[in-house]
Amino acid sequence: MIEIIPNWHPALVHFPIAFTTAALAFTAVGTLFGNWSYAAQCRMTGRWMLWGAALSALVAAAFGWFAFNGVAHDEVSHAAMTLHRNWALGALAALLALTAWDVWRGRFRKMPSSSFLGLLVAAWLLVTSTAWHGAELVYRHGLGVMALPEAHAVQDMAPHDEVGHEHDHAH
Repeated sequence: MIEIIPNWHPALVHFPIAFTTAALAFTAVGTLFGNWSYAAQCRMTGRWMLWGAALSALVAAAFGWFAFNGVAHDEVSHAAMTLHRNWALGALAALLALTAWDVWRGRFRKMPSSSFLGLLVAAWLLVTSTAWHGAELVYRHGLGVMALPEAHAVQDMAPHDEVGHEHDHAH
């Protein structure tokens, strides 16, 4: 593993976020503007994006499991990790269920229903909430990142130290 990255989960989680967002956007445009000349292409692109979201969510969840069991953490961050994991499992289940429904629907060449579109919005909200909780793990709890120098250590440095630190942080 690359030394600066303790695990691959943070690098992989952006794919299900992007794919789910694209799936929702293309499916909504293709469904809501069904008479538009590019509506069928939008719906097909939405299908591929949904399938990509489900597949990449499976990969991200697998690497998330390794991260959950491998990142050093305290009691507070463990509770936050558990919350993030629970949201992620719900989002994964929703994406897999929608993908299965989409495969079934596609066999009969049916248009996405308003129920399908509504559940796709709900799946996107689950993915977004999962991402929010994951970001809190990094930015609030500092999980999976290398430690920064403590603030007093920077303040104790001379204005012209040996590493060329020549600016004032007061401005």
